Amino acid sequence: MIQDTLNKIETQIESAGAITPENKAELRELLATLKSEVGQLSQTHTEQAQTITGFAQVSTHEATRGEKNPQLLKLSLDGLAASVNGFEQTHPRLVEIVNRICTTLASLGV
Repeated sequence: MIQDTLNKIETQIESAGAITPENKAELRELLATLKSEVGQLSQTHTEQAQTITGFAQVSTHEATRGEKNPQLLKLSLDGLAASVNGFEQTHPRLVEIVNRICTTLASLGV
């Protein structure tokens, strides 16, 4: 399920026409790191890993859709950021990557 969600995110990024090639490259790189970090997390915290990838998918959808809704983008990004609360000590790289994804997607939604 987690891998399917990550694949959907990748498809959303690749098919988004409003994203510059540079932003796509950055998001692909961030997604690759997210895959690794979520993979590690899922070994001990499966439900949290599913939540993180779910919010990442919704956030990517909101940031890349044709008619953007700033309120929905903000809500999805807030959910994504909140999904990693509590992992600062045990998975600091995951928190860092999620924060970078939030920042990048927020800049696309403007």
